[in-house]
Amino acid sequence: MALWTLHGNGTIEPGAVVLPDERLGWGKMLGLGAQHVVAMFGATFLVPLITGFPIPATLFFSGLGTILFLLITGNRLPSYLGSSFAFISPVLASKAGGDIGKALFGIMLTGLLLAIVGAVVHLAGSHWIDALMPPVMTGTIVMLIGFNLAGAAWGEANKSGFWAAPLTGWITLISIVLITVLFHGLIGRLSILLGVVVGYIAALLQGQVDFAAVGSADWIGLPHFTLPTVDFSVTALFLPVVLVLIAENVGHVKSVSLMTGKNYDKTMGRALLADGVATTLAGFGGGSGTTTYAENIGVMAATKVYSTALYWIAGTIAILLSFIPKFGQAIATIPAGVIGAAGTVLYGMIGLLGARIWIENKVNFTNPVNLIPAAIGLIMGIANFNFTIGGTVVDGATVGGMTFGGVTVGTITALALYHLMKAVGKARGTDLGDDSTAIVAEFEPSHEDDAR
Repeated sequence: MALWTLHGNGTIEPGAVVLPDERLGWGKMLGLGAQHVVAMFGATFLVPLITGFPIPATLFFSGLGTILFLLITGNRLPSYLGSSFAFISPVLASKAGGDIGKALFGIMLTGLLLAIVGAVVHLAGSHWIDALMPPVMTGTIVMLIGFNLAGAAWGEANKSGFWAAPLTGWITLISIVLITVLFHGLIGRLSILLGVVVGYIAALLQGQVDFAAVGSADWIGLPHFTLPTVDFSVTALFLPVVLVLIAENVGHVKSVSLMTGKNYDKTMGRALLADGVATTLAGFGGGSGTTTYAENIGVMAATKVYSTALYWIAGTIAILLSFIPKFGQAIATIPAGVIGAAGTVLYGMIGLLGARIWIENKVNFTNPVNLIPAAIGLIMGIANFNFTIGGTVVDGATVGGMTFGGVTVGTITALALYHLMKAVGKARGTDLGDDSTAIVAEFEPSHEDDAR
């Protein structure tokens, strides 16, 4: 395992770069590590707020997952594992009646499959991933996951989200926009988190915040862990998430390679395996599924400090915070209008990141083999096509069976049609070819341009 050597005299000079196996003075490292906690804070907490998962448990498995990631990758790859937005849609679809057990089982299965993929990549290389998911399909999957959540942002069906408090929602939304364009550096990068703070204050002034649970919570206590409920009917809902997590991890490894000037291709399999293990543990104990975070990559790009020591510090701080129940309850008081507004921005950004993947890889949409599967998959995902196989009809509703939601239906249909049309086109000589060759994915929403 790589050890940290002191960078120079422990300070960083203008234009210098601190490599993953280096460190600054420990006082500076503590402050920089805490900054990474702030960077992951907004997105990591938004997922349990939307899905109803316990916040302390999510924070605990986020910190634990980060430390496991560092161990499994040999302490070579700087990265923070936070809550993945790719899980929101299947979690909401499987969490009927407020019971998170089935959703946790789906998260656990996703993690296990991702870990298996990571082991295969480590042994056989990653070229088969590009063949299975060329950029046209990666972009489509990311886009349909983001836009499939549009209904959750509005929230009328569940009397939540933006719909529940439009004034608060607009204040939050406008604050996010203004902070983004008015400020540079870290403040600009934290526009969603700071916009949520402004929206929270607006909700507080309108009497929309209830502090009763905060007052009754203890200062010190264990996170509330929840075991999964075995139910293979949710498997189909979570399968597409594996494809997104693969794209996220591959994109992040390549981004870190660009920033540090080091080739991390041989670490790709370990990164996928590590995220799979972290997600499996989160599903087993009651936390949100994890992924590598672009927010923290953005912070590294801004500071030029890539030391893995920062993530040991950030992961440890996250675990310590998870043992403060009052802190978790305080976060849980964020009202629906604020969450809906933040979701409006985040889900839209996630969707448009799919378009970014198309653009950066020069996907050729004059080729029907690219155009038609992507078009069909997007409509199925956005309209939330869903089908149930098996089960029993009781009072007009289907009970039991395996349900395929919009994300699953759109993803599987797009991939199947793409590879079918590709094969037929090659056999018939009608395939126009594809200009794109590699996956580029930054799924978690942030200002990532500096990371490239």
